[in-house]
Amino acid sequence: MSIEKLIRMANQIASFFRSYPEDQALKGIHDHIVAFWTPGMQRALLSCAGQDDGKLDPLVVKAMVDAPSGKNPIEKEVAGPETVGELGSDAG
Repeated sequence: MSIEKLIRMANQIASFFRSYPEDQALKGIHDHIVAFWTPGMQRALLSCAGQDDGKLDPLVVKAMVDAPSGKNPIEKEVAGPETVGELGSDAG
C-alpha cells in the first residue's frame, strides 16, 4: 500500500475523532491504528510521522509518536462477557 494512501486513511481517522476532547481523540486514533492496521502499515506511518512535511494530520502524529498508554483495544473487546470495558457493550 502506498504511503499516500496510508496518510489519507490516517487523516480520515483523525477527522472522525477531531470533535472529541484531545486526550480521547489521541487514544481513539492510536487504538484504531493499533487494532486494525498491520505492523508494516504502522511502521510506514511512524516513519512518515517524523518527517514534518505537513501531509499527516498533527493529531495522528501526536497519537503515534506520543502513544497513549493502555490496553490494546482488541484485548479490551475479547476480555469476556463478565467485563464490560471502555469499548464494551452491555447489549444482549
